[in-house]
Amino acid sequence: MTYADAAFPLAILAKAPIPGQAKTRLIPQLGAEGAAELHRQLVWQTLETVVATTPPASITLWTSLAHPGSPEYAFFETCRERFGIRLCEQPTGDLGRRMYAALAAMPSPGLVIGSDCPVLTPDLLKRCHVALETVECVFLPAEDGGYALVGLRRANRQIFEGVDWGSARVMQQTREHIDALGWRCACPAVVWDIDRPEDLARWQAWHQDSI
Repeated sequence: MTYADAAFPLAILAKAPIPGQAKTRLIPQLGAEGAAELHRQLVWQTLETVVATTPPASITLWTSLAHPGSPEYAFFETCRERFGIRLCEQPTGDLGRRMYAALAAMPSPGLVIGSDCPVLTPDLLKRCHVALETVECVFLPAEDGGYALVGLRRANRQIFEGVDWGSARVMQQTREHIDALGWRCACPAVVWDIDRPEDLARWQAWHQDSI
């Protein structure tokens, strides 16, 4: 069986949609409740995309900041029941540690994504996984200097160490680690995510065009 034919592990990292803690850079425009609702919409849309990509049993939603009995925990439970995916709690630590944990938990090479990149499609995700057949790592760089997807043929902490998470240098610094390891890297596309007011306007226009 080739990578093109196989189901593969796919992990989504998602914060809990807590008002005041989700999509904080959009709170001045949407308000705390509105920003949290947008986050819920993006998580749901991401799940709709990934279940069209690989079987639900291969998908794990890694959550954070949600406590049993809270509305946010109930939201994630609804996601689990609706889509048939697994829930896991993200470990403590920076984004690199959390991505490494998701990759290290996979039984075979797979992908890790966030929940705020609406332009991901099943075809693009499958192409990223197929790339791992011939390279050690695959990334989808984002226009803001970060990235929206990482896939590794084997988990390696070094990829994620010493990275200034949240800065415009994330992908550049990660490439330096890739080069130091002597790994081959595929970047099938450059994408954008929703963090800033201009991203929200772009998404609204894109969403309207896609209807």
